[in-house]
Amino acid sequence: MYRPTEDHPFPVPDPARVDPGVLTALLARHGWRRRGGPQGRYARWTPPGGTGSTSLLVPAATDYPDSVDLLTEALAALSRSAAPSAREVLVGLALPSDEVRWERDTPDEGSGATLWTAQERLRAAARALLVAGALGTYGRAGYYGARHKRQAEALLDQVLVGPAPAGRRLTAYVPVRAGRGTVAGLQRALHAARDATDYQRATGGMEAYEAAVELGVCHELTEALISLVRGAEGVRISLAWSPAEGPPPGCPARPEPVEFTPGDLPALQQAAQRYVRDEPSLAVRVTGTVVRMRRDRPDGPGAVRLRVLAGADVAQVRVGLGEEDYRIAGHAHLLGLPVRVTGRLESRGGFRRITGARDVTPVQVDEAERDRLLKSLQENLDHFEEACGGE
Repeated sequence: MYRPTEDHPFPVPDPARVDPGVLTALLARHGWRRRGGPQGRYARWTPPGGTGSTSLLVPAATDYPDSVDLLTEALAALSRSAAPSAREVLVGLALPSDEVRWERDTPDEGSGATLWTAQERLRAAARALLVAGALGTYGRAGYYGARHKRQAEALLDQVLVGPAPAGRRLTAYVPVRAGRGTVAGLQRALHAARDATDYQRATGGMEAYEAAVELGVCHELTEALISLVRGAEGVRISLAWSPAEGPPPGCPARPEPVEFTPGDLPALQQAAQRYVRDEPSLAVRVTGTVVRMRRDRPDGPGAVRLRVLAGADVAQVRVGLGEEDYRIAGHAHLLGLPVRVTGRLESRGGFRRITGARDVTPVQVDEAERDRLLKSLQENLDHFEEACGGE
């Protein structure tokens, strides 16, 4: 997730491209107050907490002669303001984004080291929650492990994230174009997790957690919630849609915040463990390039690591092979060819291992890809020879 710095602050949008309606919606969302009489051609806005020295005169539309000038002055005032809400408004204008806000109710311990730790804990848990939401866009599972993880984490490269004062509050701005599905799925999953937790605490049953998988609840999401709640007196997660885009189909215009407390931890922990235990292994036929080989003696069975090209939603897998299949894999690697292998992708260990491997077969590739693979082999030949001889 991108964090602004003094050298790379939040961007200030082009006043000529700003919609006054979006600006006023963002001001109202972040606590600014409209002053003056009935709605007219202009409105004056003051920051939360009092009038202060900053006020903005915002036109009601862009078809007035001085609209762009007034918007220029308003944006300049926002960029100079020290109020956190001013930065949040600027981000919402510069990047059409949905907002995800975390609030942790934690004791005021005051220590600088403690505050630093609390900030990092909040950022890590928030990141994990967004990754869990992104995983749900690739299909439903109680436990993803390494599956789809690389693609889900790539979304975070496009997410802007604000400061986390004292580790208590954090806001992420998720671009609508890249992350609308993630935020919409996260909204449904959080409410489903809340309902399932209430059901478990009232009845002791886990049936609601099982049904909640279809709504995006999973091991990764429950683990993120556990991390958020642990050490806090309560957690509140709220979402707000981009004013420029409006809510996605099927979602409420103003989603209700979701809250969790330490009393929810036993239910969440039980659900997280159950999701891992119950997720089945998968029959797969994987094509990949050999990146590592290992066996304990010059002959006999061994293990290889494959960089997956097709057949599984993970980046790499480890495969145990018999002597003949191990030899075939080694020869294919020396020739710059991938191999295809059939087996079961095991949930234990995060779907990073294939068991019962059989039918190891070299796969023909075009000349350009073969040259690329051979070049990679030559660059890592010393490591490969060492690995083939055992460690």
